[in-house]
Amino acid sequence: MASEATQDEGHEVELSQTQGEYIQHHLQFLTYGKHPDGHWGLAHSEEEAGDMGFMSVHVDTLGWSIVLGLLFVLSFKKAAEKASAATPTGFQNFVEWVFEFVEQNVKDTFHGTNSLIAPLALTIFCWVILMNFMDLVPVDILPWLAQTISGSHETAFRVVPTTDPNITLGMSFSVFFLIIFYSIKVKGTGGFLKELAFQPFGWKMMPFNLLIEVPTLLAKPVSLGLRLYGNLYAGELVFLLIALFGVYQLPAHFIWAAFHLLIVPLQAFIFMMLTIVYLSQACEHH
Repeated sequence: MASEATQDEGHEVELSQTQGEYIQHHLQFLTYGKHPDGHWGLAHSEEEAGDMGFMSVHVDTLGWSIVLGLLFVLSFKKAAEKASAATPTGFQNFVEWVFEFVEQNVKDTFHGTNSLIAPLALTIFCWVILMNFMDLVPVDILPWLAQTISGSHETAFRVVPTTDPNITLGMSFSVFFLIIFYSIKVKGTGGFLKELAFQPFGWKMMPFNLLIEVPTLLAKPVSLGLRLYGNLYAGELVFLLIALFGVYQLPAHFIWAAFHLLIVPLQAFIFMMLTIVYLSQACEHH
């Protein structure tokens, strides 16, 4: 693409628009919903996807989320079924290491007794890290494959579920509902409301307490979901910008991919640890 550029101003504007269209297309989702004329189907442009409104789904996001979730469940299930103390395989050792790593973090962070927390933390860590690792797949391969299968160059296809705020916020609000559930279950409705209204300055300062505690509570799911989304979206965008270098992209691509190998597991770890911390706070009396 860069080789087609000339010093002519008109050609430079056209090239810029081409680059912008390339990035914009790669940031669109494969959307299914109801068209303005009443029929249901896939959107063929960003405008059509916008016209579908709230009652639409991102097929690529849901598809990859389900596939990666099944990959985690079935692979760990297979490792558990074939586990052998005498002759452990390399994959069994890896699964045991991941399990022990998550279990130790739960023991160190969660101060209570709840049989849900460790399986939840393991699921979050493994599922999120698998979704994040899709960001290391070359940005053009799977979208090109989707366009080839559909027979249309307008087909949008994104492969990193955690670059969709519907996924990250959906997971974070699920954690938020668990926070509310266990806060009420452990402390009672009255205890939960007293914690919001009477802490940290006592009942006489209730308006100020609410001004502090309510936004803090509501900020938990928003910050949890947007942190994951923002980091992975930025990483994907950098890969797209590097792809514009054409044949000169490989050195920058490998450098960014190597750096991204740290970001991918780190974001999964942060999401898991914050979930454990928030649920530990919910299950504790003040």
